[in-house]
Amino acid sequence: MAQSSKAPHVHVAIIGGGFSGLGAAIRLKQSGVHDFVVFERSSDVGGVWRDNTYPGCACDIESHLYSFSFARNPEWTRSFAPQHEIHGYLRACAARFGVLPHVRLDHEVREASWDGGAQRWRLETSKGDFTANILVGAPGALSEPSIPALPGLATFAGTVFHSARWNHDHALEGKRVAVIGTGASAIQFVPAIQPKVGALKLFQRTPPWVIPRRDHALGELEKAVLRRSRAAQWLKRAGIYAMRELMAVPFFDTRAAKITEAIARRHLARSVRDPALRAKLTPSYTIGCKRILLSDDYLPSLTRPNVDVITDSIREIRPDGVVTQDGQLHPVDTIIFGTGFKVQELPFGEKIRGKDGRTLTETWKNGMVAHLGTTVVGYPNFFILQGPNTGLGHTSVITMIESQIEHVVKAVRHMQDRGIATIEPRAEAQAAFVAGVDKKMKGTVWTAGGCASWYLDAKGRNSTLWPGFTFTFKRRVETFEPAEYVLSPRRARVEQRSSASAAERDLGLQTP
Repeated sequence: MAQSSKAPHVHVAIIGGGFSGLGAAIRLKQSGVHDFVVFERSSDVGGVWRDNTYPGCACDIESHLYSFSFARNPEWTRSFAPQHEIHGYLRACAARFGVLPHVRLDHEVREASWDGGAQRWRLETSKGDFTANILVGAPGALSEPSIPALPGLATFAGTVFHSARWNHDHALEGKRVAVIGTGASAIQFVPAIQPKVGALKLFQRTPPWVIPRRDHALGELEKAVLRRSRAAQWLKRAGIYAMRELMAVPFFDTRAAKITEAIARRHLARSVRDPALRAKLTPSYTIGCKRILLSDDYLPSLTRPNVDVITDSIREIRPDGVVTQDGQLHPVDTIIFGTGFKVQELPFGEKIRGKDGRTLTETWKNGMVAHLGTTVVGYPNFFILQGPNTGLGHTSVITMIESQIEHVVKAVRHMQDRGIATIEPRAEAQAAFVAGVDKKMKGTVWTAGGCASWYLDAKGRNSTLWPGFTFTFKRRVETFEPAEYVLSPRRARVEQRSSASAAERDLGLQTP
């Protein structure tokens, strides 16, 4: 990647303006690191909570836990915050902690490659080239929608869109709508659109386990107490955290899983009286093997007269509808995909080239692995937030992100304090961490639950989830152990940066 020698230089470049990217920016600034920028490909911050605007979109983790620990919010209106509130919260955090001047909106990073001679990263963006000493990848685990390659899809004469790219200009009133997929997004937008559409055909490949959500409005008295008392805020968050950590036990203990399954079966029985429909909606795999979903209104919505749950697999798409394997044509004029995101493929990896010139995607062709889920052998000065084995099935992923961010901040400060130019995880350290994760994964419902899921890669390895409690991850990841890294000093021949103007420094940029 050829670049001008006058490309603006920054100490830390962060890719992505969602929870991970903004959290990293805030903590760097709080730790005294001000020379950084956040490259955001969109025209606003917010990540997945900016992009997903489908009807009914909300978090499936309680609001007071699904937020930064250093920015508790007493103003949540519901126990499970709706999308617009979470997006607003992120925008408010960016403004409150002064990182907006560091954000470069509409800057899509097209490629980032390591320059070993200069000991820096070279970035090509949609708005020009940059260089950086340190690169933090925060693209989000759920950022690229996944649409199955169904035969004939391009011939469909109606309207097609994915839930993460909702077409708000397309009115659904009276329409014949096909919903393909029954994941976490579908169970939110299906009950929201069901009363509007003329007919809704839900194409279900595998039924999800669904447990009650018990969402409710948060009263003014509770909010008033939280506004006045930081201790009350801490107790509220701590209580939810403890309850959520207990919910991890069924993933590790099949006996506990039976209790959760009983709750889900009772919820299904109360919501769906028709035995034939209930049979369609009853999973045959161990609960937790796939993502457990929370909803109070999804199952009841499927009992309505204008809804048809179709379990035959799809053969093809025709201009006027969907054809299933039994040869039946289901006429529809709108297709909505609720088929999730590209998690295993991680398109972001195609843009990152390490010291041997290979992309992260090529390095991970046999499966995604990283030391502490955060750093990768062959990629100096590179940190990835929400990397391999950092996902969760039971609680707020923000707790994991914050642990990774603390690791990044400590690594950056260690480099600054000791004049270190590059750090890279030792191969043996990464291998030991991955082996430990795989050992812990054995016997969990994710590997022994009898189902395929997006948690597993092509070889059947669970490369996405952390097989433990969040406090064990925090204890392991928040510290920075120099012995686990190869540390290289600055080279005398590396071009020294000239001092920047006060205005440039305020923007987080310096020019070589």
